[in-house]
Amino acid sequence: MATASGSIVASPADQALMDKAVKYLVSNYSPQSKRVGWLMLASILVEAWDLYSIAFVMIYLKEIFNPSPALLGFAAAGTQAGAVIGSLLGGWLSDRIGRRKVFLSTMLMFIVLALAQAFAPNMVWLAVIRLVLGIPLGSDISNGYTYIMEFLPKGEREVVGNRWQFMFALGQVVTLACIAVFIIINLPPDLIWRVTLGLGALPAAIIFLLRHNLPETAIWLIRHGRFREAKQVAAEMYHDGLDMLPDRDVVVEKPKSSAFLAHIFKDPIRRRATLFGWIACVAQGLEFSTFAFYIPVLLFMVGVSGALGTNLVTIALYLVAAVSGWVGPLITPKIGQRGLSIWGFSIVLVGLLVAAFALYTGHTIILPFAAAAVLWGHYWDAENCMTIPTMVARPEYRGTASGFAYIFVKLPSFLGIFLFPVLFGAIGQANATLVTAIFPLMGLLAAIFILPEVYGYEDD
Repeated sequence: MATASGSIVASPADQALMDKAVKYLVSNYSPQSKRVGWLMLASILVEAWDLYSIAFVMIYLKEIFNPSPALLGFAAAGTQAGAVIGSLLGGWLSDRIGRRKVFLSTMLMFIVLALAQAFAPNMVWLAVIRLVLGIPLGSDISNGYTYIMEFLPKGEREVVGNRWQFMFALGQVVTLACIAVFIIINLPPDLIWRVTLGLGALPAAIIFLLRHNLPETAIWLIRHGRFREAKQVAAEMYHDGLDMLPDRDVVVEKPKSSAFLAHIFKDPIRRRATLFGWIACVAQGLEFSTFAFYIPVLLFMVGVSGALGTNLVTIALYLVAAVSGWVGPLITPKIGQRGLSIWGFSIVLVGLLVAAFALYTGHTIILPFAAAAVLWGHYWDAENCMTIPTMVARPEYRGTASGFAYIFVKLPSFLGIFLFPVLFGAIGQANATLVTAIFPLMGLLAAIFILPEVYGYEDD
């Protein structure tokens, strides 16, 4: 059937070919596809730099500008709030206009805005810039997961998708190491915070250069009826011309965003996996943005060490987290996504209870070890909260599914970073830490009672 412009509308036979081609791609593996996965995960370095650099330079910002607690908290959490908008917008645009256009535009925006932070004249402007900065940050993460799920085969995509926490820990270690160097060379505080925040543009620029030649995903092109381009991309990336597809394009009706939730809840496996993903996103986001985000402040307040010492202890803790982030994906094929979540949330729960005990009793020497346990478990339970809901969604809704899931990471993270200092001051360090234990308990119960095993999941 042809439209008035002469374009061919996709027939039921074309739809069947599209399904067959998508399944064929997901079932095959190319060394280049793993490279694409790492390039997408590299943007986590940018987010880690932004998130953790502000956590440490807050001390200098408070001394220099003397902002209100609310303004200081908003400056720290602003990117999280912006990422809520960016994740929805980026996910939707990824489905509508393509994965490639979104990731190129988001990296360019981040480069400009990261540099702008370094020239903020006051805390109000810094908070505003960081709010806008969160938009490309959230957009890039949600879009990056669509690339991972569409360039890698089942089994491999779960492992690579789960590596985002390793990249996060690596970014935090690099950030903290740079700040330690600035402290050692006695860089003035006003330069420390400006250089630290502005340097986030450097990894973003490198990632942009490495990514700019990547093509659109073949799966997105197939789902939009652009068969000729899909065959070219598959030949380039997989050395496979997709001979089952005709050498012509067809017009495919764009899926309505309003149908996304109906799509999710129609299938019981997809429904339970997605619901768990949302709950896990909230749980891991809150456990990190409360206790883990404020580890440097907590160590400093309880007198574990001085400023430089706190930085070095924190680097050691995140090296532990990096090992955890590397080990988790390796054991996922053996224990499954469900087992990874159960173990991760359990370890965090125990670690937080031990940390609360240390604060209640004054045994602060225990605190760094409890923090190490919390980070080890967190980097397991957080690894698959984005992988699972993105993976189980059909390609036409995958960007939206990824962006929607990321909201459940960023909104709790914003609230946690913004409000936890208030809770900290109101009920004390020990009580606040004990309250935080509610979040891994929530994730643990969801992993036990809601999550089906979805490792190796293949869409129908």
